[in-house]
Amino acid sequence: MIDLTEAESFKNKGNEAFKSEKYEEAVSLYSKAINISQKDTREYATYLKNRAAAYLKLKEYSKVIKDCDEALLITPEDPKALFRRSQALENLERFEEAYRDAKTIFTVDPSNKAVQPVLSRLYAIVQERVKNAAQTSSKVEQMFKLVFEISEDKEKREKAIVNLLVLAKENTGAEEMMKSGVVNKIQQLVKFEKNMDIYVNAIRVIGQLCKRSVDRTKEIIKLVGIPWFLEIIDSDSEARVNAAQYCLQVILNTFSGMDTKKDTKPDPTLCEQYKSEIDTLLTCLTYSITNRVITGLARDAIIELIMRNCHFSSLNWAERFVEIRGLHRLLEVCSELEEYKYESAMNITESSRTVAAACMARIYENMYYEQAREKFHSQVDDFVKDKLLTPDLESKVRVTVAITSLLRGPLDVGNYIISKEGIMEMILVMAQTDDPLQQKVACECLVAAASKKDKARTIINKGVDILKSLYASKNDAVRVRALVGLCKIGSFGGDDASIRPFADGSTKKLAEACTKFLVNPAKDKDMRKWAAEGLSYLTLDADVKESLVDNKLAIQSLIELAKSGDQSCLYGVVTTLVNLCNAYEKQELMPEMLELAKFAKHHIPEQHELDDPDFVNKRLTILCKAGVTTGLVALAKTESHNSRELIARVFNAICSLQDLRGIVVQQGGAKVLIPLAVEGTNNGKKQAAQALARIGITINPEVAFPGQRNLEVVRPLIALLHPDCTALENFEALMALCNLAGMNETTRNRILKEGGLAKIEHYLYEDHVMLTRAAAQCICNLVQSEEVVKAFEGNNDKTKYLYLLCQEEDVDTVMAAAGALCVLTSISKGCCRKLLDLNSWVESLRCLLANPNNEIQYRGVYMLYNIINGDRDTAAKIFETDVMEILMALTKLDNPEIKKAQEYAEKCLQTAENLGVIRKPDEGALSASIQEEQIIEEEED
Repeated sequence: MIDLTEAESFKNKGNEAFKSEKYEEAVSLYSKAINISQKDTREYATYLKNRAAAYLKLKEYSKVIKDCDEALLITPEDPKALFRRSQALENLERFEEAYRDAKTIFTVDPSNKAVQPVLSRLYAIVQERVKNAAQTSSKVEQMFKLVFEISEDKEKREKAIVNLLVLAKENTGAEEMMKSGVVNKIQQLVKFEKNMDIYVNAIRVIGQLCKRSVDRTKEIIKLVGIPWFLEIIDSDSEARVNAAQYCLQVILNTFSGMDTKKDTKPDPTLCEQYKSEIDTLLTCLTYSITNRVITGLARDAIIELIMRNCHFSSLNWAERFVEIRGLHRLLEVCSELEEYKYESAMNITESSRTVAAACMARIYENMYYEQAREKFHSQVDDFVKDKLLTPDLESKVRVTVAITSLLRGPLDVGNYIISKEGIMEMILVMAQTDDPLQQKVACECLVAAASKKDKARTIINKGVDILKSLYASKNDAVRVRALVGLCKIGSFGGDDASIRPFADGSTKKLAEACTKFLVNPAKDKDMRKWAAEGLSYLTLDADVKESLVDNKLAIQSLIELAKSGDQSCLYGVVTTLVNLCNAYEKQELMPEMLELAKFAKHHIPEQHELDDPDFVNKRLTILCKAGVTTGLVALAKTESHNSRELIARVFNAICSLQDLRGIVVQQGGAKVLIPLAVEGTNNGKKQAAQALARIGITINPEVAFPGQRNLEVVRPLIALLHPDCTALENFEALMALCNLAGMNETTRNRILKEGGLAKIEHYLYEDHVMLTRAAAQCICNLVQSEEVVKAFEGNNDKTKYLYLLCQEEDVDTVMAAAGALCVLTSISKGCCRKLLDLNSWVESLRCLLANPNNEIQYRGVYMLYNIINGDRDTAAKIFETDVMEILMALTKLDNPEIKKAQEYAEKCLQTAENLGVIRKPDEGALSASIQEEQIIEEEED
């Protein structure tokens, strides 16, 4: 039985909530009324219209349209439903549909005054769009003639395809191009196009057409099919592969509601709606991983797409990937060797195994419950067993290479496999053969296996003699790998100067051997890569750091290796740089715990004297001036979160020195730091954000973060305003935000949109002079925004607290608080009146007017003028105190430095006189305070 009374009660309560501007509560109450009322009734339609009105206030326009659509099925041509739908459609920029609804209202009710201005406005917009559409159609036709006619001039064709790309970014242009059959034309073009610039831009046009339009995306896939995208990604041209990869990512983003920006999240509703399309595309990509005929670059790009979208923070596809045996395919890639070619060998790049290992690590992150991890282990087990069923040389080599990749990716899984019976023994036997290939892969595996102290100890016990004998090999590839193994084992004491696994001096000799391989131009890149990895372990030793940084040729070789952008070089190069900069995470030792450890006779780590700040700063300066930033920029393209953290640590260490920040910006460091601060490990994001803050403090934000970047940098900086961050990180973020807030209104609005105002205000109350000062300075710049002024006008004590800060001892804090109040009082009379609600308002005013700092004094007088100007009651209340005497004394001082303050003091007195609050003594009248004294005396008599 439907209770109409209860439904009406919910509606009435919803109306009350709506009037009180509690729109979310109103939606909830209207929804209750809808749920218990009978469908297809006028009451039901009314509840839907009311909920649509609340949704309109909440800017949930799609929901407005849905409710209005349903209401109009019951009551066609209802003016309220049509009007609300028209407003929602206009906000979604669906102007033609909005105009149609407004026109229908006018037809039904010509006397409706509310719709007339809306109709006029929408008519003008629609007419303009019709005109633009005609122009766009003409442009599209012209560009088509140039682009798709091979005989046309090369430069004209290149310009035309760029113009098409620009047109595709606009909805009107994209729709016009789709109508004109651009997809089929591009499909034909890429079959024979030789100009790579035109080819790449043609693919980008397809990507742009797919962007944010599910309908266009579905139509494009229907026209060309997924295999076409896999065909265009198959190339040795990096530009073409990148364009195709971007295009595929855009398609996934469109179906899932994500964006190409790193920090966007998918829309669960869209993901569910287009689950089949997403699954089909990712499945096709998974099956392509082991396609024997595609290029290595294409394979890497496909694996990167899987890695980017499998995580639970994006499309949460990792379990499905394991289910369709994608893991087996990644292991096949990991088991490939460039120098070991056989009949069915895949094309791979130097980075393929590294990328595949990173992808496996990403997949394993998603195995967050026991059953999923067991399935992952089981598939790896099956792969190893299948390969070892035929105990030939190829199988042993490929299994060992795959295990090495596991140890460099999901380490727990690699350790699980290597601890299986017979695996370590097989690797040690391979290391002792005379076959250079077996020696090389066994060495690599031993190096990767020595990842923890317990593993390093096992290898010290079993394998050091083997590694030493391999180091004596005549084959350089084997020698360098054996050298790295010895380096890794020799460094497991870390930066603790008291632990030395080998004899004194051995570490330095190993470092010299690595340096020889690194700087020798006759050695190929693979040798230098391994030499860098060896140094990554040895540079935990401070003596090695100093000798390496003094070797200009070695540093230059390291930077050149980084500039190559080869992902397989990444770990060795970046870890070496982290060690040289002392940018690794250090455990804080509390004095009490140190004494306790000494008493318990526990081992206490010792810091080497060459790791003192002066030596570290010298190393940072040498690295930065040698051009390390350019190398880091090249390596920052990695998808590995751990590697991104290491890169961010080096940047942050360099930015800790003020003189080096300009070089970082000049060489493109600020540009890559923004994505590093948005995606990665928590520590990595924090390190990158702190580096950005340090840049933002020293360098003009317009130079450091030009264009859109000054908006993108806001979120990472606000993320540093967190209780988990150190006071230094908080302070630097506040200072950088202060500089950004002084740029323009757009940047200030972005700070507000990211919730910056509340977080900044929090630091006004901190019991830390530097933090309070930085927050006050930031607020001083933010009050230039109309939204911030409204926030201070609200029912709160924000303005009063700023006024209280004027009594602080710190000059800069008072200066900033007074500056903010000058702006607020010049704009808002509400803020002016709030100041006098404070019990100690007179004390704060005296602190400003009689301040020994000329600038603070000027700000105080300027603020006072704003408060009394045009407000007789407030002026009277102020001039009842000794303020007039202070102002008069100020005007009589003979000090040219306070000329501005004196001018405003005179203005204040003149304004008070004009308001009739005081009179000039020379006119025979007494001042306000003298009159008051006489009245008191008369009363006493």
